[in-house]
Amino acid sequence: MSEVPSHESRETHKSPKPSHSASNPVEAAFESIVFASRWIQAPLYAGLIVAELLYAYKFLIELWEMVVHIDKMNETTFMLGVLGLIDVTMVANLLTMVVIGGYATFVSKLDLEHHPDRPDWLTHVDPGTIKIKLAASLIGISSIHLLKGFVDVANENPEHLKWKIFIHMTFLASAILLAWTDKIMQKDKKH
Repeated sequence: MSEVPSHESRETHKSPKPSHSASNPVEAAFESIVFASRWIQAPLYAGLIVAELLYAYKFLIELWEMVVHIDKMNETTFMLGVLGLIDVTMVANLLTMVVIGGYATFVSKLDLEHHPDRPDWLTHVDPGTIKIKLAASLIGISSIHLLKGFVDVANENPEHLKWKIFIHMTFLASAILLAWTDKIMQKDKKH
């Protein structure tokens, strides 16, 4: 009487499935081209790095203007200048996040395992995480614009202020929906 092999032994004796690429060289070549096409995005990230340099330049120009004219500024003008600097910084942060996160997610892994300045969020970066971080950054930037409008409310067009509030609330609702959707997707992955 022969023994029926256990499930475990059947698994170990299964021959591996041949990859369809190995049997079809045209398909394998096309898949290599498709995979290599991710490098088309590299110049886009390089362009964003140039944009970030321009933002740094804009920041320094605005800061210099504040330093030179500090004695002529009232408190409201000074606060608006500081909020402008914060705004530029937050946009630069957004650019950094997109460049590092996007490159690491879509183009190539960054070899930063032992780098002392490696950002913590880079360990669990994926498109969902990037979207949520971008949405949070946009909310921060929108908040700064809204605060600038409230600080200078005397010179602000009420219709423009209403639109700023509406846009801010739209960003906020979008971020909440993105986070909720990502949470649902993470639960589905665990199951």
